[in-house]
Amino acid sequence: GPMAGPMAGQPSGPMGAPSAPPGMEGNVPKPPVAAGAGSVKWTLPKGWSEAHPGGMRYATLTPAVQGKVDVSVVVLAGAAGGELSNANRWRGQIGLGPVDEPTLATMRKQVQSKAGAVSVYDFTSEGTVKSRMLAAVLSASDGNTWFFKMVGDDKVVAQSQKEFIKLLETLQLGQ
Repeated sequence: GPMAGPMAGQPSGPMGAPSAPPGMEGNVPKPPVAAGAGSVKWTLPKGWSEAHPGGMRYATLTPAVQGKVDVSVVVLAGAAGGELSNANRWRGQIGLGPVDEPTLATMRKQVQSKAGAVSVYDFTSEGTVKSRMLAAVLSASDGNTWFFKMVGDDKVVAQSQKEFIKLLETLQLGQ
């Protein structure tokens, strides 16, 4: 009847059938990641899980701890605004003020992985209930920038810190 409306028959026809929901097709890369050499792989620490929610995130990782913590993996094309502006944005997310490049340099730790050197920052908020963020940046050889961020309650993040660093050490470019 007339109530069906235009939504009933999609104009795209059978060829334009909707794709599987995000995360159902694990081998489909999300933009701007190219297949093969453009992807970065890692080994999850024991007990961690991984999901691909779609949208801005490449992946969401869940550490094997109780409490408030969120681990996100985001990939952006190019330099993604530069490390200083990103680090200050992250600091703002947990209520810290911005720093300048020389100060940021003193906070930068390097982790070596097969995909290259990873810059790691460890920020803890002020106040009685402390939030903590571990943020890692990998500039991949194909020009994409990968961000691995673990943020949550200070104690919970501290419990997962070693495993997070271990995960970064396992990063490698896909073949």
